[in-house]
Amino acid sequence: MKKISILGATGSIGQNTLDLISFEKDKFKVVGLTGARNIELLARNAIEFNADVVAIADESKFYDLKNMLFGHKTEVCAGDSGILEVSGRQTDWVMSAIVGSAGLLPGLNALKSGANLALANKESMVAAGPIMKQISSLNGVKLIPVDSEHSAIAQVLRGEERETLAKIIITASGGAFRSFSKSELENVTPDQASTHPNWAMGQRITIDSASLFNKALEVIEAKEFFNLSASEIEVVIHPESLVHAIACFHDGGMKAHLGPADMKHSIAYALHEEKRLKLPLDEINLAELGTLNFGKPDLVKYPALKLGYEVVEHGGLAGAAFNAAKEEALDNFISCKLSFLGMADVVRATMDELYSANELNNDLEIEAILELDRLARSVAKTFVEKF
Repeated sequence: MKKISILGATGSIGQNTLDLISFEKDKFKVVGLTGARNIELLARNAIEFNADVVAIADESKFYDLKNMLFGHKTEVCAGDSGILEVSGRQTDWVMSAIVGSAGLLPGLNALKSGANLALANKESMVAAGPIMKQISSLNGVKLIPVDSEHSAIAQVLRGEERETLAKIIITASGGAFRSFSKSELENVTPDQASTHPNWAMGQRITIDSASLFNKALEVIEAKEFFNLSASEIEVVIHPESLVHAIACFHDGGMKAHLGPADMKHSIAYALHEEKRLKLPLDEINLAELGTLNFGKPDLVKYPALKLGYEVVEHGGLAGAAFNAAKEEALDNFISCKLSFLGMADVVRATMDELYSANELNNDLEIEAILELDRLARSVAKTFVEKF
């Protein structure tokens, strides 16, 4: 029986993972589950899957969660230390689905504990990709991409020689506002930006998809996961969200990965460690679909994507700064303190200041990443009122 833990169990990735496990409960033992604030769902999942330990990030909810699990053998933890406790438990496989930079240390902790890590937390690779890969290698465990695009890249590259690869194409749906002009984006609201035309995701990643900040993060993640240069990563707008990645080879040949807009596909591929099993999921009917559309992204309308490519070119600590500034800008957009277009302005201003101050040229170490995360958020806050 395979022992697993899910970090970020109450989010969409975590719930999809549990849904897949429910089809094969006799094959999996759930060791640990973590959540941010939703103690009702966390308690319900802990009871259903007989988890050994759970942790809630919000420490104020500890006693309420403990009361909900009274009479059950599940151990209850809370706060950052509780999340680290769960991530360090001995397991075979861990899903890292905590949103944002908060997922970095728990993911590293899971790798150090000897677990294969399924990585849905793209921010870990954006901020600390070389460290993630180093810890994975030192401990002899796998680092498996779960983002649909990066799972697709891994699949189209299987069996191919690296020197034959010319570039990778990843797709972006264009999000909720793909038909909007830049002027029409000036007054969009957080509610409008929180609905995706194709994918069912959490609010933050849905807004990031609308601004293409999510795709910028994925460009950086692709660089880190697959050792690609900026010139080897291309983004195209693909409204149908059915083609997730294309490998282009020097002989002119191309390999594409197609699949429905359903994260269960890439989660299952990671859960079974890159083996294909029969899933109770729909297939694409190409005859009914008829046409697939592709277009070039507008970097004036989507300045976040250009920022992402600059981070790839710079390397080092730039990814950590970019992600931290983006998270601060997103927080302020959600709280209606910053406009939709203002998010990219804040991140651009933050990155320019940090570049000019030579703050991004230190060695890539965890302590430096965490310190820069704090600094970038602080700098970003100073720009919010200006945009």
